[in-house]
Amino acid sequence: MSEASVPRPNTLPIRLLRLYGGLALYGGGIGFQVDSGLGNAPWNALHQGLAMRTGLSIGTVIIVVGALVMLLWIPLKEKPGIGTISNVVFVGLFADATVYLLPTATQWAASWLYLALSVVSIALATVLYIGAGLGAGPRDGIMTGLTKLGLSLRLSRLLIEVTVLALGWLLGGTVGVATLVYALAIGPVTQLFARRFPTT
Repeated sequence: MSEASVPRPNTLPIRLLRLYGGLALYGGGIGFQVDSGLGNAPWNALHQGLAMRTGLSIGTVIIVVGALVMLLWIPLKEKPGIGTISNVVFVGLFADATVYLLPTATQWAASWLYLALSVVSIALATVLYIGAGLGAGPRDGIMTGLTKLGLSLRLSRLLIEVTVLALGWLLGGTVGVATLVYALAIGPVTQLFARRFPTT
């Protein structure tokens, strides 16, 4: 998914609406994923593992990790935008709010519903966020920074995802069937929204 493939509005108020709407959906999607109990995407496995080890909420961990990751932007010479800073703060807040408000999934049907809602929410959030064009997310900046050092985009993403997934698993984050489902589904669903989401 590239910025060129996502419709981008021209007016700043609509771009900001897409930005913060996307961040809210992204945080909500993380909340659904965590509460499904079926497994997490690599970064969320890491966030959950750190939350379990530190006693902090997962949203707080998302904020702290996002801020620390941005320090890596300095040697990689990446430049943040308002979307980058907003991502660091608001995704974690919305993730915490979703986890707090969601009833616990005690049956498999509820768990799979949460997983489906997670994929849909994060896919739509990605289209909204990228379409706003107000700065890459802090974790995405590492990937684009590594490509500037000569690594391919595919290899950069693979190295990052495998590393954080392994760390998350070692820390106690939930890795399971949803981890695989998310990996297989998020690309096609995001592309579907990119094609169908109207330009504004």
